[in-house]
Amino acid sequence: MLRIHFTADDLRLTRLAQAPDPFWEIVFSRHRLADPAPPAALRPWLEAMRGQGERLRRHERVVAALVPFGPYFPDFLTPAEGVHGFDAGLRAILSTPRARLRAEMRTLARSSPLPSGWGRRLAEGETATLMNLAATLRAYHSIAIAPYLDVISAAVAAESARRLRDLAEGGPDGLLSGLAPLMRWRPPVLEVDYDVDRDMHLDGRGLLLIPSYFCRRVPVALADPGLPPTLVYPIDPDAHFRRPANCTTSLVALLGATRATVLAAIDGGATTTQLAARAATSAASVSRHTRVLRDAGLIETHRHGTAVRHVLTSLGRTLLSAGQ
Repeated sequence: MLRIHFTADDLRLTRLAQAPDPFWEIVFSRHRLADPAPPAALRPWLEAMRGQGERLRRHERVVAALVPFGPYFPDFLTPAEGVHGFDAGLRAILSTPRARLRAEMRTLARSSPLPSGWGRRLAEGETATLMNLAATLRAYHSIAIAPYLDVISAAVAAESARRLRDLAEGGPDGLLSGLAPLMRWRPPVLEVDYDVDRDMHLDGRGLLLIPSYFCRRVPVALADPGLPPTLVYPIDPDAHFRRPANCTTSLVALLGATRATVLAAIDGGATTTQLAARAATSAASVSRHTRVLRDAGLIETHRHGTAVRHVLTSLGRTLLSAGQ
């Protein structure tokens, strides 16, 4: 079990990522590729990956050597900067100090054998090998993650919307209590089902919660207690591969083609920019349609800082389901 100890300041500083972290998704997607009993919800993705053949395997082999199933993989592969996007995270990986690379690769070698060639050179902090790793991560991401980012983002956004409602209605206590049964909030300690017994003291730094699409079974924290406290947890598996529903003739007749498309594209939650891309229309057009849908009680719109996210109401979900 993992026990995360909070102070009053930690509760105030606890926050929730609202978009998938590409590097955590790389780690967990590779685990799903090697999963002896893969979840049925991910079979379409797994079939697509099998179809990639050697194009994927040559990159997967490198990722697999660094993120095996087991008690440890290096923290430098999942940098905090990943929440700002793939390029920001990759720059952070390339900037990893040699001493940290050496220490983390040495820890990995205690539980999993390193490739004798490039693994040793990476552990020594060789610049060319680190650059090759960055290229491999980019290639793997372009095959296994990027083509499915709309599905991944929609599923994570739906999870974030639920947790933000818990936070708005019940404060940090409501947010942490809502994570049951995966975790149990017994103030001031969050108990997490975990593969090892461990205590994490936040010491006034707060906790970043990251919902993950490919994570399964148990949450995962960074190994180094000196790094920003982070807990990655699996989203509801029922959200996997829930693509926006197709608009039927009856739904189009009721709402009009563009408005029906916008309503369908909101399933799982979406920003105005995301809706414009999904509906192949302008942001201004999306704003007009979401205003009508909101006035009709079919969607809700929530602002979080500078971001605006639209989600279906129960009425909107019922209408969309009836139109399928």
